[in-house]
Amino acid sequence: MPQKQHLPSVSDKEQRMYEHIKKSELKQGRSTKRAKSIAAATVVKHHNEKGHDRDE
Repeated sequence: MPQKQHLPSVSDKEQRMYEHIKKSELKQGRSTKRAKSIAAATVVKHHNEKGHDRDE
């Protein structure tokens, strides 16, 4: 079964990074909504710094 895409414009590696960051934030006591927000912002920042196009 294909893995759920949380951020459609990023790679599989960055999808795994999102899950890892989200889990870490939840362990630190953040709410689910906040943990998802932090994970998404971090992954998008990483994605943009690496020079990826939006279509990749």
